[in-house]
Amino acid sequence: MMVATTDTLPGRELTEVLGVVFGSCVQTKHIGKDIRAGLRTVVGGEAKTYTELMEEARRTAMQRMLDDAKKLGADAVIGMRYATAQTMHGAAELIAFGTAVKTH
Repeated sequence: MMVATTDTLPGRELTEVLGVVFGSCVQTKHIGKDIRAGLRTVVGGEAKTYTELMEEARRTAMQRMLDDAKKLGADAVIGMRYATAQTMHGAAELIAFGTAVKTH
């Protein structure tokens, strides 16, 4: 399935708008990884454990959004975006959303 952040797909004609689709994932921190990431603030640099955590959350949210689009019979998602929110201390929600469409 094609996913684009744009509102059009070059070379393809939108034949039907099926609706907004979502996928979300709430990730929590692992205490051991949190301690290591906290130490990183002292010396500087990338907090790789948090980067990995967010990459996993992005993949999960994206897949759930695609599953939502497939249920509607879509062959593409346009206008795709990500949003994040802190749901509680130590946890973040990552949401993938866009418009499910059929193309020709």
